[in-house]
Amino acid sequence: MNKYEVIIYWSSEDEAFVAEVPELPGCAVHGPTQEAALANAQEAIGLWIDTATEFGDQIPAPKGRRLILA
Repeated sequence: MNKYEVIIYWSSEDEAFVAEVPELPGCAVHGPTQEAALANAQEAIGLWIDTATEFGDQIPAPKGRRLILA
């Protein structure tokens, strides 16, 4: 499991839960439930890291301040 902060919120415009990973620029996904959005975010984090590695881009270390907010 990745330890990057994931922010999940409801988007009325998209009619879905959106999960953003602020420490990884451009890393955002959606899902029909909070759980699905989080699972999609975990997959997106892995893909983001794989792509950054492939292109030799710097990968930020997780800050670890907050993992879950309610």
